Order: sequence, then C-alpha cells, then structure tokens
Amino acid sequence: MTAPEPGRRPLLVLVGPPSSGKTTVGTAVAELLGVPFRDTDADIEDVTGQTVADLFVERGEPFFRALEEQAVARALGAHEGVLALGGGAVLSAASRALLVGYGRAGGTVVWLDVDLASAARRVGLGRERPVLGMNPRATLRNLLLARAPLYGEVATLTVPTGGREPGDVVADVAAALRSRATP
Repeated sequence: MTAPEPGRRPLLVLVGPPSSGKTTVGTAVAELLGVPFRDTDADIEDVTGQTVADLFVERGEPFFRALEEQAVARALGAHEGVLALGGGAVLSAASRALLVGYGRAGGTVVWLDVDLASAARRVGLGRERPVLGMNPRATLRNLLLARAPLYGEVATLTVPTGGREPGDVVADVAAALRSRATP
C-alpha cells in the first residue's frame, strides 16, 4: 500500500454504511464543486466485469475485500475529486491506516452516519446489498453497531443523514469542506 502522492489526493472521501447516501451525496457534491466523482465499488466492477453482489456470491467476501483494499489504495493515490468508498472498506486495517494518514495530512474524510430506521427504509430488500443477507434489518443493525467505531476512527467529520433530504446533507458537507479549507 502506498500513501497518496503529495498534491494528488481526493478533495473529499465519503465513508459510511450501505444506504448512508455516499453515492447520492458524493455525486451532488462533486457536481457542485465541478470535480469528478469516483466510487470504489464501481472501480471494482469495472476491473472485474462483475457486480459487487455477484463477486460476493461467486468468489466470496474475502476475495471482494482484497479487491476493495487495492481499489481504495489506488483511488486515494490518484483521484482528485470526491471519492466514495464501499461501506465495508473500513474493515481493512490497511485502508483505515491510509485514511487516517490522509486525514492527518489535511484531507477530509466524512462519515455519513445513518440511523437504523432510515437505513432500513432506504435499503428495502434489494439484492444489490449482498452483505445484508437473509435478515436485512437485523444484519444492518449489527453492521451499523460493529462498523461505527471504524468509521469514527477514520473520519475527520461526521454528518448525519437519517431522516434528512440529500440536499441538506450536501449543503452540510460542502460547508464543512469550505470551513476546513479556510484557515
């Protein structure tokens, strides 16, 4: 794993559980700022030619997580816009170390924090969330509890998304970026 090159780092990294709004908020913030948006799950799908859900089923979670760790390192080292990480990217100690280093170097990592009720409403029963398995609500609850300390470890800022309109979350993230950029 390599650290992001000086001067070549994302403007913003979004982390959070499935259904927290990383893609929706990230796309809108990138558009607002006039920078590109990148999603590491999409990177993995582009490289493998398979969906994340199919990779989980056909190759297993450990295989996917190894690809995810590589995708995070590549994106942190090369992307200059808004970067959204897959919900489980923080499970990797190597990825967390890169994110903490990025934050310490002045980068912004926003944890889009979502409550269980809002997350459950957003997720529904879609098959595109393979990690949620057979009992999505219970699995999601456990996932939120288990990963919260990991998101907290890497985040330089937390923005709640539960029960809020995407535009309000986008405004909070953009305001936070402006305040971090101003000495």
